[in-house]
Amino acid sequence: MNDIEELYADDEIVVINKPPKLLSVPGRYEPDSAVTRLQKIYGDIHVIHRLDNDTSGIIVYGRNKKALTAIQQQFEKQNTHKIYEALVIGSVSGSHGCINLPICVDWPNRPLQMISHTQGRYALTRWKKLDDNGHESRMELYPKTGRSHQLRLHMRALGHAIVGDPFYAPESAAITPRMMLHARELSFCHPVSGKLMEMVCPTPF
Repeated sequence: MNDIEELYADDEIVVINKPPKLLSVPGRYEPDSAVTRLQKIYGDIHVIHRLDNDTSGIIVYGRNKKALTAIQQQFEKQNTHKIYEALVIGSVSGSHGCINLPICVDWPNRPLQMISHTQGRYALTRWKKLDDNGHESRMELYPKTGRSHQLRLHMRALGHAIVGDPFYAPESAAITPRMMLHARELSFCHPVSGKLMEMVCPTPF
């Protein structure tokens, strides 16, 4: 699978560490993706959730429709537990906090998203500062919802865009090889056994 790291696989699910700059699913003009690579090995693969092209980290895919439905419902009911790690620009004030800002598509500038109190959908992110060198802050991010570009927008709204973000911090992306956002941990219940699956993939930056 080239640079895709397989973290877990059985007859129901496949869990991978997606590298940055690889689509989760095929794009309109780009057929290469994590899904297409997995299909070459496993055949039928069902998309449960996605990560942005520029984000690395844990994704779980279903190998049949029963697994798809079971885990999708956990995401929809917010029964999964997700932890991301990010480097953000500047020194973040405070040690922890919560961002509750609604998000919608920025239609004239798709695929960008935007904060909108009139058209946006509910989006909630909790955060904790892990480290701060005066120029960048290392953050743990706990998204309660899963809106497109949620963490990227919420960090920018905090006044500290993610280092290397090509959409919301292009000046940083011009000098950084990747966006510094990683889906580090994901917990969910196995679709058949019900066992708690606690997946961890160390942050590569």
